[in-house]
Amino acid sequence: MNKYLFPVYAIIIGVIIAFLTKKQKSVGTKLLLSFSGAFLLALTLFDLLPEVYHHIEAKQTGLFIMCGILLQIILEFFSKGAEHGHIHIHKEDTVFPWLLFISLCIHSFLEGFPIHQHNDMVYGVLIHKIPIAALITAFLLHSNYSKLQIAAFLIVFAAMTPLGTIVSNNVSFVADYVDVVNAIVIGIFLHISTTILFETGEGHKFNLSKLLAICLGVLIAYFI
Repeated sequence: MNKYLFPVYAIIIGVIIAFLTKKQKSVGTKLLLSFSGAFLLALTLFDLLPEVYHHIEAKQTGLFIMCGILLQIILEFFSKGAEHGHIHIHKEDTVFPWLLFISLCIHSFLEGFPIHQHNDMVYGVLIHKIPIAALITAFLLHSNYSKLQIAAFLIVFAAMTPLGTIVSNNVSFVADYVDVVNAIVIGIFLHISTTILFETGEGHKFNLSKLLAICLGVLIAYFI
């Protein structure tokens, strides 16, 4: 049950953080973002990647991973990088950000697939979603969107990852392609996590606190 609920908990925690900080991007959120990027990257390399290479021919696996990277680049063309903490919502906007919403939902739906076979990946998704949810909520709260629109945005966003896990568990024809989807998701995770690690610092520089957050993320992922 936790593999369905943890991604939802992440959104709830992120919303609470946004309300408590009342800032678009606090230092704590930046460090959490760095930790989450390192944690997600390490879990992908330690757990998900070896399993996919075990089930799919090596060159095909590389192809699907590249497809995942390209897919994430396309999604970020519409979301403007919201998946790794770059939220660009202008206060004067009144039109609902459908492109951002759809891109985030596709991303969240796909990241639910590896949770089907790799229960440890749910922790990576959990930690990854918390700072992203906090940043998205903060920017939505500073926009002119109605409370109903903001609530609907967050509820559907929270439901997409569990939906992906449910589909991968219960739709029979999808089972034949789970490893392919997982390889695509690896590409998505690799792109997002490395972008987080190299873009969360000022001037793309590593400071000590960020380095410690990254090392801690890798260390915890190794011992899970």
